[in-house]
Amino acid sequence: MSLWSLPMNLLNAGLFSLAAIVLLGSPGPGIAALIAVGREKGFAGGLGFYTGLQAGLALAAGISAAGLFSIVQTLPALMTAMTILATLYLLYLAYSIITAPVGVQSGKGSRFAGTTLGGFLLGITNPKAYIAFISLMASYPIISANTSADVSVKWLVCVMVMIVVDILWLWLGVIIQKANMKPQAERGLNIVMGGTIAATAFIALI
Repeated sequence: MSLWSLPMNLLNAGLFSLAAIVLLGSPGPGIAALIAVGREKGFAGGLGFYTGLQAGLALAAGISAAGLFSIVQTLPALMTAMTILATLYLLYLAYSIITAPVGVQSGKGSRFAGTTLGGFLLGITNPKAYIAFISLMASYPIISANTSADVSVKWLVCVMVMIVVDILWLWLGVIIQKANMKPQAERGLNIVMGGTIAATAFIALI
Protein backbone atom coordinates (compact mmCIF):
# COMPACT_ATOMS: atom_id res chain seq x y z
CA MET A 1 0.00 0.00 0.00
CA SER A 2 1.33 3.43 -0.96
CA LEU A 3 2.13 5.89 1.81
CA TRP A 4 -0.15 8.49 0.25
CA SER A 5 -3.08 6.06 -0.04
CA LEU A 6 -3.33 5.74 3.75
CA PRO A 7 -6.04 7.80 5.50
CA MET A 8 -4.60 11.09 6.77
CA ASN A 9 -5.89 13.55 9.33
CA LEU A 10 -5.65 16.77 7.33
CA LEU A 11 -6.36 18.98 10.35
CA ASN A 12 -3.47 17.43 12.27
CA ALA A 13 -1.30 17.67 9.17
CA GLY A 14 -1.93 21.40 9.04
CA LEU A 15 -1.35 21.83 12.77
CA PHE A 16 1.85 19.78 12.57
CA SER A 17 3.11 21.89 9.67
CA LEU A 18 2.40 25.08 11.62
CA ALA A 19 4.17 23.70 14.70
CA ALA A 20 7.14 22.70 12.54
CA ILE A 21 7.41 26.20 11.09
CA VAL A 22 7.33 27.77 14.56
CA LEU A 23 9.79 25.35 16.19
CA LEU A 24 12.23 24.89 13.31
CA GLY A 25 12.08 28.50 12.18
CA SER A 26 12.63 30.10 15.59
CA PRO A 27 16.05 31.64 16.40
CA GLY A 28 18.77 29.20 17.40
CA PRO A 29 22.38 28.33 16.52
CA GLY A 30 21.54 27.15 13.00
CA ILE A 31 19.63 30.30 12.09
CA ALA A 32 22.22 32.60 13.67
CA ALA A 33 24.91 30.81 11.64
CA LEU A 34 22.88 31.06 8.42
CA ILE A 35 22.47 34.81 8.83
CA ALA A 36 26.17 35.21 9.61
CA VAL A 37 27.26 33.10 6.62
CA GLY A 38 24.85 34.89 4.29
CA ARG A 39 26.14 38.26 5.46
CA GLU A 40 29.79 37.25 5.16
CA LYS A 41 29.75 35.11 1.98
CA GLY A 42 26.66 36.20 0.09
CA PHE A 43 23.93 33.93 -1.27
CA ALA A 44 26.00 31.83 -3.68
CA GLY A 45 28.89 31.57 -1.24
CA GLY A 46 26.58 30.49 1.57
CA LEU A 47 24.81 27.72 -0.36
CA GLY A 48 27.47 25.16 0.58
CA PHE A 49 26.95 25.79 4.29
CA TYR A 50 23.17 25.81 3.77
CA THR A 51 23.27 22.45 1.95
CA GLY A 52 25.44 20.86 4.62
CA LEU A 53 23.15 22.18 7.35
CA GLN A 54 20.07 20.73 5.62
CA ALA A 55 21.74 17.33 5.29
CA GLY A 56 22.74 17.34 8.96
CA LEU A 57 19.29 18.43 10.14
CA ALA A 58 17.56 15.87 7.90
CA LEU A 59 19.73 13.14 9.43
CA ALA A 60 19.02 14.44 12.94
CA ALA A 61 15.29 14.41 12.16
CA GLY A 62 15.59 10.84 10.89
CA ILE A 63 17.44 9.76 14.05
CA SER A 64 14.71 11.35 16.17
CA ALA A 65 11.92 9.83 14.07
CA ALA A 66 13.44 6.36 14.38
CA GLY A 67 13.67 6.71 18.14
CA LEU A 68 17.45 6.27 18.08
CA PHE A 69 18.11 9.45 20.04
CA SER A 70 15.87 8.16 22.83
CA ILE A 71 18.07 5.04 22.99
CA VAL A 72 21.20 7.20 23.17
CA GLN A 73 19.65 9.09 26.09
CA THR A 74 19.59 5.85 28.09
CA LEU A 75 23.40 5.55 27.76
CA PRO A 76 24.82 8.24 30.10
CA ALA A 77 28.46 7.95 28.97
CA LEU A 78 27.60 8.24 25.27
CA MET A 79 25.14 11.06 25.93
CA THR A 80 27.77 12.98 27.91
CA ALA A 81 30.37 12.53 25.17
CA MET A 82 27.93 13.75 22.49
CA THR A 83 26.96 16.74 24.62
CA ILE A 84 30.60 17.73 25.18
CA LEU A 85 31.46 17.39 21.48
CA ALA A 86 28.37 19.38 20.46
CA THR A 87 29.18 22.10 23.01
CA LEU A 88 32.79 22.41 21.84
CA TYR A 89 31.72 22.72 18.22
CA LEU A 90 29.04 25.29 19.02
CA LEU A 91 31.58 27.35 20.99
CA TYR A 92 34.00 27.16 18.05
CA LEU A 93 31.23 28.29 15.72
CA ALA A 94 30.34 31.16 18.06
CA TYR A 95 34.00 32.25 18.18
CA SER A 96 34.25 32.09 14.38
CA ILE A 97 31.22 34.35 13.97
CA ILE A 98 32.23 36.84 16.66
CA THR A 99 35.76 37.21 15.23
CA ALA A 100 34.71 37.21 11.56
CA PRO A 101 36.19 40.12 9.55
CA VAL A 102 34.04 43.24 9.25
CA GLY A 103 34.08 46.30 7.02
CA VAL A 104 36.30 46.06 3.95
CA GLN A 105 37.70 42.76 5.25
CA SER A 106 34.25 41.17 5.40
CA GLY A 107 33.95 38.05 3.26
CA LYS A 108 37.70 37.56 2.98
CA GLY A 109 39.33 34.33 4.02
CA SER A 110 37.84 30.88 4.43
CA ARG A 111 36.72 29.39 7.73
CA PHE A 112 35.78 25.78 8.32
CA ALA A 113 32.63 26.86 10.19
CA GLY A 114 31.18 28.29 6.96
CA THR A 115 31.86 25.23 4.78
CA THR A 116 29.52 22.44 3.71
CA LEU A 117 31.02 20.08 6.30
CA GLY A 118 30.78 22.81 8.93
CA GLY A 119 27.07 23.17 8.17
CA PHE A 120 26.56 19.41 8.34
CA LEU A 121 28.25 19.18 11.74
CA LEU A 122 26.10 22.01 13.07
CA GLY A 123 22.95 20.27 11.86
CA ILE A 124 23.84 16.90 13.35
CA THR A 125 25.12 18.27 16.68
CA ASN A 126 22.51 21.00 17.27
CA PRO A 127 20.81 20.11 20.60
CA LYS A 128 17.91 22.49 19.90
CA ALA A 129 17.12 20.55 16.73
CA TYR A 130 16.84 17.19 18.51
CA ILE A 131 14.55 18.65 21.16
CA ALA A 132 12.35 20.18 18.45
CA PHE A 133 12.24 16.99 16.37
CA ILE A 134 11.38 14.75 19.33
CA SER A 135 8.59 17.13 20.37
CA LEU A 136 7.23 17.28 16.83
CA MET A 137 7.33 13.53 16.17
CA ALA A 138 5.25 12.91 19.31
CA SER A 139 2.57 15.45 18.39
CA TYR A 140 -0.43 15.63 16.04
CA PRO A 141 -0.79 12.08 14.62
CA ILE A 142 -1.29 12.39 10.87
CA ILE A 143 -1.62 8.68 10.01
CA SER A 144 -2.91 7.04 13.18
CA ALA A 145 -3.26 3.59 11.60
CA ASN A 146 0.44 3.25 10.78
CA THR A 147 3.16 4.59 13.08
CA SER A 148 5.97 4.13 10.54
CA ALA A 149 4.01 6.00 7.88
CA ASP A 150 3.15 8.71 10.40
CA VAL A 151 6.77 9.46 11.32
CA SER A 152 7.80 9.21 7.65
CA VAL A 153 5.31 11.91 6.66
CA LYS A 154 6.34 14.04 9.63
CA TRP A 155 10.02 13.67 8.68
CA LEU A 156 9.22 14.76 5.12
CA VAL A 157 7.26 17.79 6.34
CA CYS A 158 10.11 18.79 8.67
CA VAL A 159 12.64 18.56 5.84
CA MET A 160 10.46 20.65 3.50
CA VAL A 161 9.91 23.29 6.19
CA MET A 162 13.64 23.52 6.92
CA ILE A 163 14.54 23.85 3.24
CA VAL A 164 12.18 26.80 2.79
CA VAL A 165 12.63 28.54 6.14
CA ASP A 166 16.42 28.28 6.24
CA ILE A 167 16.88 29.66 2.73
CA LEU A 168 14.94 32.73 3.89
CA TRP A 169 17.26 33.17 6.88
CA LEU A 170 20.28 32.84 4.59
CA TRP A 171 18.78 35.49 2.32
CA LEU A 172 18.24 37.77 5.33
CA GLY A 173 21.99 37.62 5.90
CA VAL A 174 22.51 38.68 2.28
CA ILE A 175 20.13 41.62 2.76
CA ILE A 176 22.08 42.70 5.84
CA GLN A 177 25.28 42.45 3.80
CA LYS A 178 23.84 44.78 1.16
CA ALA A 179 22.85 47.30 3.86
CA ASN A 180 26.51 48.42 4.10
CA MET A 181 26.52 48.64 7.88
CA LYS A 182 29.29 50.43 9.72
CA PRO A 183 32.08 48.12 10.99
CA GLN A 184 31.05 48.77 14.61
CA ALA A 185 27.46 47.75 13.85
CA GLU A 186 28.66 44.66 11.98
CA ARG A 187 30.82 43.66 14.92
CA GLY A 188 27.89 44.16 17.28
CA LEU A 189 25.69 41.97 15.08
CA ASN A 190 28.38 39.29 15.01
CA ILE A 191 28.58 39.38 18.80
CA VAL A 192 24.80 38.99 19.13
CA MET A 193 24.68 36.02 16.73
CA GLY A 194 27.78 34.40 18.20
CA GLY A 195 26.42 35.00 21.69
CA THR A 196 23.17 33.26 20.74
CA ILE A 197 25.11 30.17 19.68
CA ALA A 198 27.32 30.28 22.79
CA ALA A 199 24.24 30.52 25.01
CA THR A 200 22.77 27.47 23.29
CA ALA A 201 26.02 25.61 23.91
CA PHE A 202 25.94 26.35 27.64
CA ILE A 203 22.25 25.48 27.92
CA ALA A 204 23.04 22.09 26.35
CA LEU A 205 25.34 21.38 29.30
CA ILE A 206 22.66 22.05 31.91
